[in-house]
Amino acid sequence: CSMCEESFEKAAEEVKVLKQKPDQGEVTALYGLYKQATVGDVNIDRPGMFDFIGKTKWDGWAAKKGLSKEEAMAAYVDLVEELKAKYGI
Repeated sequence: CSMCEESFEKAAEEVKVLKQKPDQGEVTALYGLYKQATVGDVNIDRPGMFDFIGKTKWDGWAAKKGLSKEEAMAAYVDLVEELKAKYGI
């Protein structure tokens, strides 16, 4: 839905201006939901064993496998709202 996409895009901008950086688990969840909403199910191989950041991001994305674009967008917006309440904007 177009309203979903507007809310999603707004949340993607708002998350960049939080007063405090979210913790690693929150960042990983945000990344996974964003990729699921914009790309769909993970479509690349898991990075090698020395790419720790890449593996974490890949795992966050893979954890959202099966969510529809709309479900991922809604979950992303909800998470950003929680983070705004927690960290301020």
